[in-house]
Amino acid sequence: METSLHRDLKSLYAGDDARFEVALERYRIDLVTGDQLVEIQHGSLAAIRDKVGRLLQRHRVLVVKPIVVTKRLVKQSSKGGPIRDRRMSPKRGRILDLFHELVHFTRVFPHRRLTLDVPLVDVEEWRYPGHGRRRRWRSNDHEVEDRKLLAVRRVYRLETAGDILALVECPLASPFDTGQMAELLGIQRWFAQRIAYCLRKSGAVREIGKAGNSRLYELVDCGGN
Repeated sequence: METSLHRDLKSLYAGDDARFEVALERYRIDLVTGDQLVEIQHGSLAAIRDKVGRLLQRHRVLVVKPIVVTKRLVKQSSKGGPIRDRRMSPKRGRILDLFHELVHFTRVFPHRRLTLDVPLVDVEEWRYPGHGRRRRWRSNDHEVEDRKLLAVRRVYRLETAGDILALVECPLASPFDTGQMAELLGIQRWFAQRIAYCLRKSGAVREIGKAGNSRLYELVDCGGN
């Protein structure tokens, strides 16, 4: 079932000539505006990777991948029932979270016909108890009735390898290793390795050797890539 968040994002990207839920070849496209196909993707980018790859052979494609920065949880006593509780989720999203998805999308991005928009959004999530428990909530004991868009904080538009590198908002030395990146960004090394993989596959950096057991990377002049 389409959520309010999905509908609101489609409305934000709809031009005057927009057509919704368009059947094209073997696919259904969320939105077509002008000569561009628009796909709103809340789930994993891996789920639409092959679809987007095929569409890019003949079409311009815009993929919209929102990242939830803050989430207000609205708990209902039952589906459609009265509200029992409202609270903010302690989890917060940030633009670096995109690399968890890009690692599965490097086969198609970057591409000259592909644009990736990443809105940072605040949402409200309406929940009701799941089937496993009747008396009290557990973190995994709920069904989501709807997600609603509260605000769009910022939209990152990505088209080139340079745009991907710009998401790493820290001064990387050249060469660098993932241990240095992890320290600069305040993240665990496995996450820095994931980021480095995406940067390498996109062409933003290249691997040039090793220092001990650490792989070394140098920045690439992305130019207009």
